[in-house]
Amino acid sequence: MSSTTSPFIYAPPTEPHLEILHQDDDILLLSKPSGLLSVPGKALEHRDCLETRAQGVFPSATTVHRLDMDTSGVMVMAMNRSAHRHLGLQFERRKTKKTYLARVWGQICEDEGQVDLPLRCDWPNRPKQMVDHELGRSAQTNWQIIQREEHTTLVKLMPVTGRSHQLRVHMLELGHPIVGDRFYADGEALNFSQRLQLHAHTLEFYHPDGGAWQSFSSSCPF
Repeated sequence: MSSTTSPFIYAPPTEPHLEILHQDDDILLLSKPSGLLSVPGKALEHRDCLETRAQGVFPSATTVHRLDMDTSGVMVMAMNRSAHRHLGLQFERRKTKKTYLARVWGQICEDEGQVDLPLRCDWPNRPKQMVDHELGRSAQTNWQIIQREEHTTLVKLMPVTGRSHQLRVHMLELGHPIVGDRFYADGEALNFSQRLQLHAHTLEFYHPDGGAWQSFSSSCPF
């Protein structure tokens, strides 16, 4: 039975409270666990998130980009307004480089490829997204096989664009939903894992102070 039929209860992990990968005067790199919101939700019980946890230690930290609640991995925050503007433009102009690791259901025959399918919000079922060739926004994901397993395939995903739920929908459209995905997987694919097996493994960008190319990674928990 799909978990979408039961009410969602927000119960974010408490340990580690905040996993810091790097911190300096301009940037704060964190590893977000699966199950924790990136920013506060509207409801009072959804206030606990990576942003509020970070600001409890670093009051000036601000969110530059987000990961889905169910996705784990590396995120960067800005420590001041200048850094926020600098990083924000990099994300907007696609100057950053991101790689994700995912375990998908089934065995992918090819070794690598690209999914190029436009996406938009599926409003009656939001926050789900859907492919729409007329009204969707351009979305591309490059992918590469890491390892074929008995029931699943471990893949490296390299998004060109950064649409909401992009990797999850693109893998579904490829015929291989990410295991444990409560929005897009069902049956064996959903029940294979207690969590969405999608992890933001590396994030690369230009440092706001001096412009040196930076690369940060978060070890994959699955």
